[in-house]
Amino acid sequence: MPNIEETLPSAEDPTRASAVRKALWKLLPFLILMYMIAFLDRSNVGSAKQALHTDIGISDAVFAFGAGVFFVGYALFEVPSNLILYRVGARRWMTRIMVTWGIVSAAMMFVVGDKSFIALRSLLGITEAGFFPGIMLYLTFWFPEKERTRVLGFFYFGYPLAMTLGSPLSGALFGLDGIAGLKGWQWMFLLEGLLAVIVGAMTLFVLPDRPKEVNWLTDDEKNTLESVLAAEEAAKGISRHGHDVLGLLRSAKLIQFLALYGVMQIASYGVVFYLPEQVSGILHEKIGFKVGLVSALPWGCAVLSTFIIPRFVQRYDAPRMGVIVCLAASAIGLVMSGSGMSSVALTGLCLAAAGVVTVQAVFWNFPLAYFSGLQAAGAIALINAIGNLGGFAAPNIRALAIHFWQTPMAGLYAVSMAGVVGLIITMFLPRRTPARVQPAL
Repeated sequence: MPNIEETLPSAEDPTRASAVRKALWKLLPFLILMYMIAFLDRSNVGSAKQALHTDIGISDAVFAFGAGVFFVGYALFEVPSNLILYRVGARRWMTRIMVTWGIVSAAMMFVVGDKSFIALRSLLGITEAGFFPGIMLYLTFWFPEKERTRVLGFFYFGYPLAMTLGSPLSGALFGLDGIAGLKGWQWMFLLEGLLAVIVGAMTLFVLPDRPKEVNWLTDDEKNTLESVLAAEEAAKGISRHGHDVLGLLRSAKLIQFLALYGVMQIASYGVVFYLPEQVSGILHEKIGFKVGLVSALPWGCAVLSTFIIPRFVQRYDAPRMGVIVCLAASAIGLVMSGSGMSSVALTGLCLAAAGVVTVQAVFWNFPLAYFSGLQAAGAIALINAIGNLGGFAAPNIRALAIHFWQTPMAGLYAVSMAGVVGLIITMFLPRRTPARVQPAL
């Protein structure tokens, strides 16, 4: 098969470069905002853990199950949601997703016990299903493969930014305790859920589906961008049956991506759901603004690593090495975070947060370069759906390990093993992305 890079305008072509640059600045800020709100609404339950235990008696076991059950509904509805988005367009479907999950997230303020907690967490997963793979698919509608690594690096700023800004925000909202007869954690769920509803409504008017629909690209820029994207999709479709969705079930490469993404998510949510509680223990303070502020530090480190590491990956064309370095950092950091020394524990949390965030920005280069068309819609959704069951596994693995060995360190060691398993799987990835597509940052 001929190298399509030889027949298309190169990434250095002025018209193509101008079109990509405009799309990046027009679309990425809003996409990052959407991703920040998504992560805030799925992870703010970690900030509420202590209050839910004190105020309504949610036990550690029920919290672990409820925190993780989000990903069961998420996984069940992920693939159909992404296939619908492919058919009806991102603008309409993303609006539906954000508005409904925002309503459910705000409804978390009405939790009164175990059943309502688990039910609303399940419903939150169902309503948010399709959001992340929808964004991944949407990026393929706008950005050629050559430029997509850079775009992924920028997009993943949303994850650590959500935690960097969200931890102090959630802690500050606890200060509204008593106003209008509501607890601080109720205000947190209400206001952060309403934020998703507002931004979701804006999506209908802000997010264009395809380059041909906008007036901020010139005709030459639209034609160049559309021709590059169409040629890339055609090349993948011819060689890999890009519209054969059922063919995914025969893909050994997909199985590898599923397994790797799953263990990545175990490590990730082993950090996300428990970081505020770990910082609370380090500072010997109840969760509030101070704990939220210090909890932002590890996520600030993740912002920095997400900015730096993908650039080294691009420079040396070494995505596999990037994944290895990040997974090793997450495993080592999780173990360090259980240290009795405050400085070592906080350093470990910084290392773990940087690793679990940045590895995902590097990982997605592989499946996005491998699948296309409807197959891409299904593959991205399936990887995210099954992989995100790691988010269900993480809190339950920690809880079981702590119960069995009767020490919090056991939970950290158990979750850190996910990084080790990920390292083994990563060794079977290609050293570089497909030769036809070289990453660029």
